[in-house]
Amino acid sequence: MFNTNPFDAVTALISTDIQQGYIILMAILVFLGTVLDMMHKKSAKYFSLDTEKNNKNAKRSVGTGEKAGLAIAVAANEILTSAEFCSTKRRLSHMLTMYGFILFVVSTAVMIFGWSESALFAQLWHIGALMLCVGGYWFWFFIRVDVAAEGTKWYHLVKADMFILGLLTTATFGLIWSYMQSSGGNVADMGWTALFFALFIISNTFLFSTVMWSKFAHMFFKPAAALQKRVAHADGGNLNLPADFDLSDPAVHARFPDVPMYMGKNPPNMGDGIRREPPNHY
Repeated sequence: MFNTNPFDAVTALISTDIQQGYIILMAILVFLGTVLDMMHKKSAKYFSLDTEKNNKNAKRSVGTGEKAGLAIAVAANEILTSAEFCSTKRRLSHMLTMYGFILFVVSTAVMIFGWSESALFAQLWHIGALMLCVGGYWFWFFIRVDVAAEGTKWYHLVKADMFILGLLTTATFGLIWSYMQSSGGNVADMGWTALFFALFIISNTFLFSTVMWSKFAHMFFKPAAALQKRVAHADGGNLNLPADFDLSDPAVHARFPDVPMYMGKNPPNMGDGIRREPPNHY
């Protein structure tokens, strides 16, 4: 199973040209969905206006070299290692899902467009699907905020769940189809193997055709937002937010007289606040 390209056996029913055309169509749907999402939410306009406003409040100019360093930091932290997540479990779940998805998609394209007989890419396809399932189901049943902290049932669905559900069903049906095919099943026989292959295709189509309504496009916006935040902190604009004040500073007391009035001249550390313990008091 792990060493076999599952798409090879399908060529008896669906030609390689049609399989390649389907991959290209899915890529076009992702592109169009992302563009429509940007137009609907006006994301590009928001980033442009926010950057313009931040530049007016900037205290210094950030050079090209420094911006390149900030971009590398974004790639190393927010993208490659998901360091923005405070929870270790959430971070691991996200990385399993993200890298599983990358392995799954890239190996699919490679096996259909090129090295169809390569055992390496067949293994990467199955490993990617397994990583998707582990990270995705871990998140779905145990980490989701509304399930872990608010007592919502795991089967309660909202529009925001479209992306993770598309990922999970695609990987799950893909693994089942591959297992049944390696156990002697044949898509052309129109039996159980064909059923799970059809569910795999339907899940794929759902995942890539609902970009405008799901969280799929966030993987493109997230790095841009992270870089914008780092540049804003570097140039002193601070995303148009007030600076962090030292509540024991006399200048702060003069500017905000209610601080010493209600909290004293040397306010105590308030502690971790909402991070003091997991929010599960439902």
